[in-house]
Amino acid sequence: MLVIGLTGSIGTGKSEAARHLEALGASIISADQVGHEAYTPNTEAWEQVVAAFGDGILQEDGEIDRRKLGAIVFSDPSQLEKLNEIMHPRMARMVSDKIEVLRGQGVDVVVLEAALLFEAGWDSLVEEVWVTDSPEEAVIQRLQERNGLSEEEARKRISSQMGRDERLGRSDFVIDNSGDVAGLKRAIKELWDTRVEIRIGKPNG
Repeated sequence: MLVIGLTGSIGTGKSEAARHLEALGASIISADQVGHEAYTPNTEAWEQVVAAFGDGILQEDGEIDRRKLGAIVFSDPSQLEKLNEIMHPRMARMVSDKIEVLRGQGVDVVVLEAALLFEAGWDSLVEEVWVTDSPEEAVIQRLQERNGLSEEEARKRISSQMGRDERLGRSDFVIDNSGDVAGLKRAIKELWDTRVEIRIGKPNG
């Protein structure tokens, strides 16, 4: 089984890339989805996060309001570090368990989609890393349109993550997403044809 880490700064098309890989036959593990599971009310991680950041981050139903929590941690690096120290080890265990379940099912290709793949140390769970990359101004525009963030908020989100040069330098393959969706799809298909088919020996039509 080939396990690929798919990463990239926020707004570089990582989730879109994951959808294309899923269409080609990969099984996707989304770190965002794992995070939602880890935040389930009254779990150990939920209790630790509420204890660290207070009841003000909770919705009426007891769910953690990710937007309120995000406003706290993305404006203060020490708060973000505190959250990551709680969440990353817990999520790593969950991701590892999901990979083993898929291995037991005989899955050929697993893609772990995670913006914080390197920061969380999850690159140790994968065999190679693919990274989506876009010019910063394009990313800011996407975050303003898609997430409703101001330019200042968008820049805070970007600066809270690993620097572009370091992320690209630590990745095995770069997926250029400076153009349109069709261009992204072509770039992924080319990588799939040259990397994945060789490994799994099952050409995709």
